[in-house]
Amino acid sequence: MQIKEMMSLMDHLSELRTRIIRVLIVLVLTMIGGFFAAQKILLYFKETPPASAMSWHVFSPMDGIRIYMMIAFVISLTITLPFILFQAWGFVKEGLTKEEQSATLRYIPYTFLCFMIGLSFAYFVVFPMCMTFTIRITDNLGLTQTYGVAQYFGFMLNIVLPLSIAFELPIVVMFLTRIKLLNPKLLHKFRRYAYLLLVITASLISPPDLISHLMVAVPLFALYEISVVLSRFVVNAQIRESSKLNIEVSSY
Repeated sequence: MQIKEMMSLMDHLSELRTRIIRVLIVLVLTMIGGFFAAQKILLYFKETPPASAMSWHVFSPMDGIRIYMMIAFVISLTITLPFILFQAWGFVKEGLTKEEQSATLRYIPYTFLCFMIGLSFAYFVVFPMCMTFTIRITDNLGLTQTYGVAQYFGFMLNIVLPLSIAFELPIVVMFLTRIKLLNPKLLHKFRRYAYLLLVITASLISPPDLISHLMVAVPLFALYEISVVLSRFVVNAQIRESSKLNIEVSSY
């Protein structure tokens, strides 16, 4: 029995390794493609506010290469995300029923859509707000604004990526509800702790003033409440499916 369990574990580890290798290969290939698009994207950022109002500098011979790598990686991650999710689904699908396999597979396009919505919200709303705040503080202190291009993009990605990932919350909650790891009652029970965590997250990725915190925290609260509603929707759908199945069985 132990030998059989050990062989099963080794098979799972082998499959996991294969899927990770596939993801890495796709990441590398799309990252190579990202290098060709990086310059055009860099020029777009440079000609778009708030970057168009400032001079960019490099403080290291490696800054230019670092920016190319950074932009290419973000392009690669965005393009590869559906494939990463599909590979994750392929790894866990054996532990799911046929209905759960079908349901979770349908979540993948919505996961990508939520990521893109979060990316857009973070870049077009939150990031300009953060830059406006920091520039205003710099001007009030009478300091000369000299920005390094690597530091500028690092600051931008530290804001954009966490928010983009946070927008995956509704889909993650639906999936965990579907496989019965979460339910609306549990989400209601831990709402106050979730809100506290979201407030902390908002304070970490937004300027240190109340208005900015609220502008980031309120969408995160809305995402949590949407997640609760979607979780309830999934549970009700499961109850209807179970009732329908029981009726069909009893009819025989």
